[in-house]
Amino acid sequence: MPSLRGRVANVLVRILIRHWPADDPAAMVRRARKVFGESKLVRFRPPREMKIEQVNTEIRGEWLIPSGLRFPDSVLLYIHGGGYVSCSAKGHRPITATLAQLVGCRVFSLDYRLAPEHPFPAAAEDALRAFYWLLKNGISPEKIALAGDSAGGGLVFATLLHLRDQGISTACATGISPWVDMTGEFTVTNQKSCAMFFPKDGLAFARVYLNGAPAKSPVASPILGDLKGLPPLLIQAADRELLFDDAVRLHQKATANGVESRLHVYPGLPHVWQMFAGVVPEADQALQEIAEFISEKFTATMTSAADCRPVQTVR
Repeated sequence: MPSLRGRVANVLVRILIRHWPADDPAAMVRRARKVFGESKLVRFRPPREMKIEQVNTEIRGEWLIPSGLRFPDSVLLYIHGGGYVSCSAKGHRPITATLAQLVGCRVFSLDYRLAPEHPFPAAAEDALRAFYWLLKNGISPEKIALAGDSAGGGLVFATLLHLRDQGISTACATGISPWVDMTGEFTVTNQKSCAMFFPKDGLAFARVYLNGAPAKSPVASPILGDLKGLPPLLIQAADRELLFDDAVRLHQKATANGVESRLHVYPGLPHVWQMFAGVVPEADQALQEIAEFISEKFTATMTSAADCRPVQTVR
C-alpha cells in the first residue's frame, strides 16, 4: 500500500490534472504549460549551499552543483518530461537538486525546445547536442549518467540508441516512468486507474510533438529500436499510471537483449511522483534508489580507471 501522503498526492493529481482537452491541441498545450509551469504543484527550494548556474549558449539549461562533490569529474545529464510541450529545468528542481545532493555530483538539467513551436525531432536533437556539449567541455562519456522522466525518459533512450550506434559508452541511465512508445498500438493496462492521463491524452500529446512524423521511428519510440549494448538501466514506474506498460516492456526487452536492467514498480502513486520530494516518502525513497544506482556506477568507473593506470616500477 502507498503511504498516506502518497494516496493524498494521487487524489490531488486526479482532481487537478486529469481532464485534458485532447480534441483541442492548442488548448491542451496551454493547459499543460499552466498546470506544470514552474512546478506549481510542488513548492521546492534547493539547499542554500547548492550552486545553480544558468546556461544559455548553444545549449540551454542549468548546472546544479552541490557543496560536497563525491564525484567531481562525473555529471548527471537530466532531461525533464512534460509531454514534449511543457515543463523546464527550473521546474524539475525537486528531482535534479535532490539527486545532485544525494549523489554528490554535478547535474546538468537540459531545457530542450518544446512543441508545437519546435516539433519532432527538435527535442531529440537538443538532447544529443547536450551530450556532445558535455564531451566538448571535457567530460568523459563513461563518466556521464543520463536520467529523465516521462517524455524526458523517451529522450534519454533515443539518445542512448544513437550513442550506442556511434560506439560511445556511458555510465548508466535511469528512466522515471519513461514514455518510449508513441504508436498507441500496444495494450494499455491502466486505461482508467491513472490519476493524470487517459490513453487518448497520450496520443494527443504525441500528435503535437510528431507533427506528422512516423511514430514508429526509434527516435520517437525507442522501445522499437535494438536495445543491445545499452548501459546499465534503472527503471521506475507506478503500478496505476498510464506508462506502466511502457516501463515493463522496456525492462523486459532490455533484459532479453542482454542489458543489465532493474525495474522497481511502486504501488498506488501518480505519474512522476518523484516530483513530490520532501513531501511524499516514496518520492524520497525513489530518488535515494536512483542516487545509489548512479553512485554505484560512478564508483565502478573510478575503480576501472584506477585499475587501468600504468604501474610505476621503483628502481
